[in-house]
Amino acid sequence: MKPLHLAMILAIDVVWGCNIVAVKEGVMSAGPFTAVLLRYVVATAVCLPFLRWLPGRMGLILLAGFVSGALFMSLGAVSFALADNISALSIVGQLGVPFSLILAVIFMKEEIRWPRITAIAICFMGVVVMGFDPAIASERIGILLTVGAALSWAAGNLLFRKLQGVPVLVIHGWLGIVAIPIMATLAWTFEPAKLAAIPDLPLSTWGWIAYSGIMSSIVGHGGMTWLFQRYPVAVVSPLTLPTPLISVAIAVAVYDTPITGQMMVGGLLTLVGVAIITIRTAQRRDSDMPVEPT
Repeated sequence: MKPLHLAMILAIDVVWGCNIVAVKEGVMSAGPFTAVLLRYVVATAVCLPFLRWLPGRMGLILLAGFVSGALFMSLGAVSFALADNISALSIVGQLGVPFSLILAVIFMKEEIRWPRITAIAICFMGVVVMGFDPAIASERIGILLTVGAALSWAAGNLLFRKLQGVPVLVIHGWLGIVAIPIMATLAWTFEPAKLAAIPDLPLSTWGWIAYSGIMSSIVGHGGMTWLFQRYPVAVVSPLTLPTPLISVAIAVAVYDTPITGQMMVGGLLTLVGVAIITIRTAQRRDSDMPVEPT
C-alpha cells in the first residue's frame, strides 16, 4: 500500500475515534433526537446535489434508511445521552462486527468455521464481563441500547451489501431523506423544548454536529469506499481496528472516564474477537473474488 493511502486510513481512524466526542457533545447540548435530526440535515445538504433515483432499488434504500439511519442513530444517541462512561459504549459498539457475521450466516448463507465461531463467543463474553463490572452498573441501560444500535448497524450493513455499486453520497443522501422526517417526529414528540431551541444553539454545537455528519459519515465512509475499490479487503479492514482504541483514549483524556481492570479484560476480549472476525472475513471475501482476466 502506498504511504499516502496508509496515512489516509490512519487519518480516517482518528476521525472516527474523535467522533465519540462530537456525538456526546451534540447529544448533551441539542438532545439525542434533535442532534441526530440536525446531523442528517447537514449531511443531506452536502449529498443533495448527488442524489438520484435508483430504479429497482428504492425499496431497499428506504429500508436501509430506516434501519441504518433512524433506528441505529436513535438508539446510539439515546445511549450516549444516558451513559457517562462512553469508553464502555465505544467497546460495546464493536458488537456490530459479530452481529454482521451472524446475520450474513443466517440470511446470506455465508459459510463459517470454528475460528470465527470462537471469535463471536469471545466478543460477547467480553461484553458480559464488562456488563457485570460494578463500576459501570449505572451504565447498563446505555450499554443495552448500544447493543441494540450495533444490531441495527449490522442489519443495515447487510442491506448495504445489496447496494454495491451505488455511490456513497447517493446512499447517504437517501438515508437522510428517510431519516429526517422520522427524527423530526421523535424530536417533536419527546424533545419539543430542544427542537424549539435550535436557533439558540451555540456555534460549538453546530460544529460538533457538522463534524459527525460530514467528517465521520461522508468523508470517513467515502474515503474507505474509495480505498476498498483499490486494495483487497484483507489489506484495508485490519487497519481500521485501532478506531475503538482511539475512541477509548480520547474519552479518557476528554471526560476522564474511569477504566477498571474488569473493563480492560472485557474490552480486550471483545476487541480480540472483533480482530479475528475482521481479518478472517476480509481474507475470505478476497479469496471469493473472481480473478480478473489478464
